[in-house]
Parts: sequence; structure tokens; C-alpha cells
Amino acid sequence: MNTPEENRKHVVVIGGGFAGLNFIRHLAKSKRYRITLVDMNNYNYFTPLLYQVATSFLEPSSISYPFRKLFTGKGVQFRLASVSKVDTQQNKLFLSDGEQLQYDLLVFAAGTETNFFGNESIKQNAVFLKSIDDALFMRNELIRLFEKAAIEKDPLEREKLLTIVIAGGGPTGVEVAGMLGEMKKYLIGKEYPELKNSPINIHVIEGASTVLTAMSNKTHQRAAEALKQLGVQVKLNTLVTSFKDEQVHLSDGAVIHAKTLLWTAGVVARTFDGIAATSLGKGRRMITDAYNRVQGYDNVFAIGDISIQFTDQDYPNGHPQLAQPAIQQGKTLALNLLRMAKGQQPKPFKYFDRGDMAIIGRKFAVADLFKHKLHLGGLLGLVSWLFIHVISLVNYNNKIKTLYNWGVAYITSDQALRMIFQTAQPGKKQNSSRF
Repeated sequence: MNTPEENRKHVVVIGGGFAGLNFIRHLAKSKRYRITLVDMNNYNYFTPLLYQVATSFLEPSSISYPFRKLFTGKGVQFRLASVSKVDTQQNKLFLSDGEQLQYDLLVFAAGTETNFFGNESIKQNAVFLKSIDDALFMRNELIRLFEKAAIEKDPLEREKLLTIVIAGGGPTGVEVAGMLGEMKKYLIGKEYPELKNSPINIHVIEGASTVLTAMSNKTHQRAAEALKQLGVQVKLNTLVTSFKDEQVHLSDGAVIHAKTLLWTAGVVARTFDGIAATSLGKGRRMITDAYNRVQGYDNVFAIGDISIQFTDQDYPNGHPQLAQPAIQQGKTLALNLLRMAKGQQPKPFKYFDRGDMAIIGRKFAVADLFKHKLHLGGLLGLVSWLFIHVISLVNYNNKIKTLYNWGVAYITSDQALRMIFQTAQPGKKQNSSRF
């Protein structure tokens, strides 16, 4: 029996990433709830492939898709806005467009933002990667960098332009380095004949003793070898401490003279006015119980990177901030709300680790599957990486576009996507550039 619209519980979801979208997909068919998604973008995007947009190997439309198109015929409402404040006493949201939303249940799935660890010189001067806008900005900056270097006569200035430092040796840092290594090896000399004999220096700076620290020892070794083959220099047990006056200062006292620092060294959860500080844990993540209910609230939930649970015995310090925990939490919370609507007991969240993977360049990938019990590298690693990422894209349009672009890049060692598109209107101030 259908529940009248006015008697359905109103569920408001903040953020349409992996967690939010999978929650909505599994709850949207229910006649007991009505759903409104609030997001600052009007599209979902596939964050694990942002770096390929930033390095010109994929176009933005390959990894993004509009929410309203996704929700056509599903009865889901969408609001293009951010949240200014939450009133948990009156169950009300204040939005950035001045409107207000009443809710019965509130689900935070807003993910994370870049963590600069309080370092203002890095925040002001580094290029970072967390959104489609960031990816396009990084792409434009990298292209401008090579254009500037091509006409630079001063050898010291050219060397600084052609020195790129990447802070962070996790998956994003390693994958960005791999794609830049591909460009260095196959593209720059052809497209910029002025730079054919100019060395391009790519540095990865990692604070731990290995790159891809969350993965297996075998993966650490193979990833380091793959980066070396692409001409990427890796420095371990070292942190970037500041970036100013075209100098990257490192914790061991060394200084790298460079125009560009790409910051991939960490994230921190987004926070919201109205949620008590006592409900926040490590990395500002909302502390939740086994059912993703936020500590201190009865009708507020958090899923994905913005949440942290201590109830899963296999993950006593919380789950990793990756796509799979977010996807699984979104589905589990939706099913639990359906159970509770029927008077049944909810089930505690239990994370099933399908593994970690990373790709380095076009032809080499590493994968540690099923809690690192199965290691794949080389061609098998590449095939598994391609399969997992393609099936995870949001719809067939994205899958086809991405497969096509990858096919072209694999066969030709190239992609014709290195174009600078400005976002400001003529006569108005353009996006800021450091060059």
C-alpha cells in the first residue's frame, strides 16, 4: 500500500558522492520515504579518476553526470546549494540560496576537503585536486606551464618551470606522477619541440617509508620501480614544510626550486554549523554508531568519508576514506531505514574489503585484493584496475566515453585533450593563474 505523500518521512541527503548516491539509489523505490538531495554541484563525479582529467587523459564528461538526469522518473528532489547551518532542534536546514528545508531524517554524505594541516604557504600557492573544478584548474596550469617553458630563454627559469613537485605518495600522488611521467616520456618532446632537450623533473615527496603505504610490500616495490622507469624521483621519510618564492622546502632541510607544487597529501572531513564538536572525531569525521547514526542525535546519520565508526572489530580505528566503504555504507543505511520502516531491527555495518589498487602510467597497475591476500601487477593488475573503474562509473554514457578515451591513449600514447578553456566571461576577470 502506498503511503500518502504528506505522510512519508522526508529524508534530506547532503552530498551526492559515492555514499549519498548509493544511499538514494537503494531508498528511492520506497513508498515510505521522500528524498531530497542537496549538493553544491549539479552533477555526480567519479573522484578516483579526477587525476586523469587533471593530466588531460580524460574529459570531464567521461567521469561526471547530472543529478537531474540520474533521478529522472525516480521521484527524487534536487537542490543546488550548500548548507549554511543545521538546526537539529527544529529539524531544519538553512541553505546558501537563502531557502530552508524541513527534514525528518538527515543524512550527511558530504565527504572531505583538502587538508593543508594549517600551512598557509601551501594553501595559498599549491595546486590541489578534490573536485572537477580543481582538476580543470590543474589541467590549465600544467598546460600553461609547458607553454611558458617553451618560450623561456633563461635556463634557470626554464628549469624551475619544468620542475614539478608532488606532495604525497598515496594513490592520487602516485597516479598523478605516473601520468606526468607518461607525458614527459611520450608527449612533451613531440608537441613542444623547444623542450625536446630540456629535462623535466618530477618529484614525489612522501612522509612514510614507502609509497602506497596502505598496500602490500610487493606493491610498494613494484610501484617504486614503475615510477623510476617513468623518470619520477621519489623521496621518502620526508615532508613538504612550505612553498613560497618558488621554493619547496622539505623537512630534511633540502630545497627544490620549482614553480609548481601539486598537493595530494591529505584530506579532512567537511564540517557544518549546528553539529556539536563533541560529535566529531579524528579528522573532523562525525562519530557514528554501528548503524551510522551520529553520536548525540536520533535522526541524523553520516556515511562515507565524513563518518567514522569504531564498532567494526576489523577496523577499530575507523574505516579507510575510500570509495568502497562509502558505497557499502550508503547501501546498508538505506536497507536499514527500510527495515525500520517495517518495524524490523537494523543490521550493524560490516565493511567487506575488496582491496586497493593504483595505476602508474598507461600500462602498469597494481592491485591488492581481498584484504591483500591476492596481489596483481602488470597486465593482470591493469585489467583488474580497468574493470573495477569502468563498472563503478555512474552510467553507460560514462563507461563508453571512458573506455574510448583509454583505448585512444593506450594505442597512441596520446590524447587530444590538452586545451585551456577559460570559465570567466569576456571582459571579466579570468581564473587566476600563477604564470
